[in-house]
Amino acid sequence: MTTTHLNPLVHGIFDPATWTVTYVVYEKPGSACAIIDSVLDYDPKSGRTSHKSADKVIEFVKANDLKVAWILETHAHADHLSAAPYLKQHLGGQTAIGDHIGGVQKVFKGIFNMEDNFKVDGSQFDHLFAEDEAITMGKLTGNTLFVPGHTPACVAYQFGDAVFVGDTLFMPDVGTARCDFPGGDAKTLYASTRKILSLPPATRLFMCHDYPPNGRPVNFETTVAEQKAKNIHVHDGIGEAAFVDMRTKRDATLEMPVLILPAVQINIRAGELPPKEDNGIAYVKIPLNAL
Repeated sequence: MTTTHLNPLVHGIFDPATWTVTYVVYEKPGSACAIIDSVLDYDPKSGRTSHKSADKVIEFVKANDLKVAWILETHAHADHLSAAPYLKQHLGGQTAIGDHIGGVQKVFKGIFNMEDNFKVDGSQFDHLFAEDEAITMGKLTGNTLFVPGHTPACVAYQFGDAVFVGDTLFMPDVGTARCDFPGGDAKTLYASTRKILSLPPATRLFMCHDYPPNGRPVNFETTVAEQKAKNIHVHDGIGEAAFVDMRTKRDATLEMPVLILPAVQINIRAGELPPKEDNGIAYVKIPLNAL
């Protein structure tokens, strides 16, 4: 595992429409930065997109004179659309995701009967990170952690004492991610949570989402120590069998995310819209009875 002694500054931007947090990770004002898990605003009733959330990221980056090196995705999200192309257009940087994304693309290319020339090799992204691959970003050096289970291609990104866990973990009073999407697996997710929770106790963990119960304020930062002590699904003492049983039963009760159909189709394209048809309009598909 390759990290640096430098611990980054982290700025989180919460999107209340999708309960998603986009992060800007950097050493100091004027340094290089990475943007993690951006949000493209999408109205499911009209099909219209907008950039309110992404513009907040751009405003912060410019206000701090940051230079975008990376626009990172922890996985192909099913609950929000990525704003990566818009951010790249305005700020530069390389788009990247874990190198198992091709398997996810292959599954969903079939489900959505996507165009024949859609490639399932991850080439829509500028870079694919392998497990434990270093991430160079100015004086900060990050590391890629392979943490499948929610999807078969999930990764987390570590910079110094900060780890961006994607959907693998939620805040301690929320628990863990579902595992019933194609390629998801509760046993695999349990192993991924233990990988993260084997890091030093003071390691800062940053969630991709927060769904606060009981009216508590939104919060998306915790630590390994707090997760091990309090996470309702995977605190110390909960074994694999108990977790898999709980996760399987719970997932069977959950509805699909509101934005899963457009989100997956866009996000496996690195945030790009599908090709425009002969009327000049791009469309997403609704496969009846397929999901």
